[in-house]
Amino acid sequence: MKDFLLPALNWLGLAYWVEIETTLPRCTYYFGPFLSPAEAEMAELGYLEDLKGEGAQGIQVRIKRCKPEKLTIFDETTEDSLFFKRMIPASS
Repeated sequence: MKDFLLPALNWLGLAYWVEIETTLPRCTYYFGPFLSPAEAEMAELGYLEDLKGEGAQGIQVRIKRCKPEKLTIFDETTEDSLFFKRMIPASS
């Protein structure tokens, strides 16, 4: 059932995603989709651990319903973001 429901909810923009914004690098990451906020919260810790391990700073997390067009959005106007972009493989 989940194999059918999750893609349908995601297509409609009703699936839950973990949105993580960082100030260093200036970036927004999307992880998901998930059926429920509780499912997204359980996965959130692993994403935070990975980003902290890569040296990301100024981390803010939101769980929200959305339909992201890109999974990783870099602000390429800052030198720090360009440095981190070379370190982190693109996820989309």
